[in-house]
Amino acid sequence: MAANDRQAESRNGSAKRQEEVSTGTHKRQSEERLVLGGFTILLVVGGLLTALLLGTSAAAFAVAVILMFFGVLLALYLGFSLLEAWLRRE
Repeated sequence: MAANDRQAESRNGSAKRQEEVSTGTHKRQSEERLVLGGFTILLVVGGLLTALLLGTSAAAFAVAVILMFFGVLLALYLGFSLLEAWLRRE
């Protein structure tokens, strides 16, 4: 009985994953994770290199600039996402 439940659950999970791939949800999530990972690497590596080469105050400023840049891009992304959802609703 438990084996049948696991098989049914596996089929449902597989169907759900297939639906995510076909609707583009998987692609969107992958792109979001890649962008977030890229900014994280940029923040860490940029901050460390700036700290090593120019000192801690310059590193703090560099990290602040990177975070502001990320914030602007995040605001643009969210704005366009809301606009897309609004246009699809109409």
